[in-house]
Amino acid sequence: MESTYVLSAVATGIGATLAMDLWNLFLKRTFNIPSLNYCLLGRWLRHMPGGTFRHASIAAASPKPFECPVGWIAHYSIGIVFALVFVGIMSTDWLARPTLRPALLFGIVTVAFPFFIMQPSLGLGIASSKASNPTQARLKSLATHTVFGVGLYVCGLAVSHVLPVHA
Repeated sequence: MESTYVLSAVATGIGATLAMDLWNLFLKRTFNIPSLNYCLLGRWLRHMPGGTFRHASIAAASPKPFECPVGWIAHYSIGIVFALVFVGIMSTDWLARPTLRPALLFGIVTVAFPFFIMQPSLGLGIASSKASNPTQARLKSLATHTVFGVGLYVCGLAVSHVLPVHA
């Protein structure tokens, strides 16, 4: 991939992640549905160098310095990596002419990461099976990752006009 493609994919990933965050802000303000606390994501990551990859409850784990900035940086880095993987799968043709269906499907597929990696590692069980309301948590994760997919498409369209890519 040449630098224009990488820059376009990075910008698309940042935008799609921002779309997720705006969606979660809407859910919190409108329905009082809280979002993942990205400081806890940072705490999980900050415990990894000490060899702890799974927690019974990440909220009960000892706080770590800089866990909040680490969590937010990780959140956006993950969105960027997902966008780079998506563009790698779709080829640069998608960056030149973004379409909704593959972006939406990819967003939905990415819910596998929180369901099977993050949530169990944070002490919530597979697909939030140990959460106080597993169905709500699962639906929220699915909706949030669907919004990420829509964000990939919308941001891909915007980026294709600012940084034209020729396939």
